[in-house]
Amino acid sequence: MVNSLSHLGIGLLIALALGFKGKKRNALGFLAILPDLDFIPYILFALISGSVSHEVRNQLFYLLGHREFLHSILFILLVTLFIWIKTKDRLFTAAGFAAIFSHVYLDYATSWKMRPIYPFSTETSTLGAIYFFDPLANILPLLPVFVLLVAYMKGHGKWNGKFNNFCTFVTKNRSKLYPALLIVLVIWLAVLPVTKLLLVNYISSVEDAKISYQDTYPSSVGKFISAYSYNSTHYKIMEVSYWSGIEKRDYIEKINVNGAVPDASTYVERVGKLYSTTVPQEIDYPVYSVSEKNDSVAVTLSDARDKYVKHWAYFKTVYRFIFDAESGGYVAYASEQGEREERLEKNWFG
Repeated sequence: MVNSLSHLGIGLLIALALGFKGKKRNALGFLAILPDLDFIPYILFALISGSVSHEVRNQLFYLLGHREFLHSILFILLVTLFIWIKTKDRLFTAAGFAAIFSHVYLDYATSWKMRPIYPFSTETSTLGAIYFFDPLANILPLLPVFVLLVAYMKGHGKWNGKFNNFCTFVTKNRSKLYPALLIVLVIWLAVLPVTKLLLVNYISSVEDAKISYQDTYPSSVGKFISAYSYNSTHYKIMEVSYWSGIEKRDYIEKINVNGAVPDASTYVERVGKLYSTTVPQEIDYPVYSVSEKNDSVAVTLSDARDKYVKHWAYFKTVYRFIFDAESGGYVAYASEQGEREERLEKNWFG
């Protein structure tokens, strides 16, 4: 997940490296941010999701949700086919594919789980190899945006006398500058998933345990939060980095029961089954907290890594189920990214 301006910059960088100007350059910039326009269908989903069945809601989420269908391989291919049909321009079609693919790849390689092969599979996955505030991935693509901004301002009689040396340098070297920047960016984005693999394999050997590659989450530049099931009652959480290996360790209890709650395990099992039916399935290491008050049982479900990540993370969602101990009925709530808790519609769960 890279900021939209940097996504735009990558599209423009591809265009400038290949010599496209005018409308075709702008079109490639647009294609590089096209997947993030899924916020528009997501608004529609939010408006109608409460009035449909659970099964329909899930399917609509796959189609209309943020970082769902518009971030899939099928969508990339459909857009590429459309470009070819409209233009019959091989180079522009290839550039269009590269622009939209760059967006999906960057989101997939950073910190958010997606369904890249939907509708053939609804399983989520991620590379999670690049921190979403990665300096190179975010800042380097801003250069072509700045270049075009300066050109635009000067063309409209503004910023005269400013950035003259910069403009002269870019003009003289643009045939080599833009391809070089693009190559540097591609190498960087290709190497980081490999270095993460080496780190995960190293941590696995040190711990003598199978550490999940995709569930090892980038928490800052060069650092990750990793976890695995240590035993039947606890997860082991680790902060790891390229330069220090395992820096911190902690153990998180899988099920915490506050007081004497009859049938606590039954409630935990029920919450697990309810959660398994909903989307987007963001929790990888489920932690349950069970308590009882006034003939009701509360079960909180969160991810074991939640408190170890300061900024946004796909798993920073907390669910809370309130069960009526007598009737067995329940009300569910959820809070995302530390925001205010909201009550969920019944059709969230099957």
